[in-house]
Amino acid sequence: MESKTKIVVTIGPASEGKDTMVDLIKHRLNIARLNFSWGTHEAHKKVIDNLREASKECGIGIEIMQDLSGPREQDGASHHFGGTEETKVITEKDINDLYFGIEQNVDYIALSFVGTANDIIELRNLIKEKGGNQKIIAKIERKLAFENLDEILEVTDGIMVARGDLGNEYPLEEIPFVQHRMIEKANAKGKMVIVATQMMLSMVNSDTPSRAEVTDVAYAIIDGADGVMLSEESAMGKHPGEVVAMMEKIAIASEKHLIKKDIII
Repeated sequence: MESKTKIVVTIGPASEGKDTMVDLIKHRLNIARLNFSWGTHEAHKKVIDNLREASKECGIGIEIMQDLSGPREQDGASHHFGGTEETKVITEKDINDLYFGIEQNVDYIALSFVGTANDIIELRNLIKEKGGNQKIIAKIERKLAFENLDEILEVTDGIMVARGDLGNEYPLEEIPFVQHRMIEKANAKGKMVIVATQMMLSMVNSDTPSRAEVTDVAYAIIDGADGVMLSEESAMGKHPGEVVAMMEKIAIASEKHLIKKDIII
């Protein structure tokens, strides 16, 4: 049995080898996320080539998501939005990376630090100018984006509930309810919604998740999420194959408890 929920897997040093990718795909990686905050185009191309070779070897189709870095500022191991409400969300680096992604025929472009619908429209125009047809995932990381969510949903193909940066914008105790509202609104518009950040974080080091993490993933799916995302767990962790397999098990179990429409974008 295979889940309907899309499992988004961030590729990094722990998972960029082709043999590891084969393992991830067999454990039902659906979308491979490439974080363009790090790495060269040469390195990303090697990862893309490995992913496509692994997909062909498995006989299982996958999709690739390019995650643009946006105007972020690093603060040690973490980062935050490095601008004001007037700051352009799409940077020169993003445009250069975007053109590379279009050339590589990625499937999705995730836009960081979205503020308004105009950010999505600008990205859509850049994609069209280069002859691309990639789908856009608006990362909702700012309070401004949440406040403008209705307008953003009108023009984007999907959204990502980016709980890490949202935790810098809202009190932590409010994040579950912000997440619920975002899922509800995306479902109402028939737009894909992915829940991200620290879903199985203990599996960076452990080969099993905590009970709280299992519950978090399950209730995101029961609430209506179309995708759940792994970050450090698959990019840097010791057990990338095991964490994807566990995510798939939780998704299959969760889907038994809901009637969920299929979202195809």
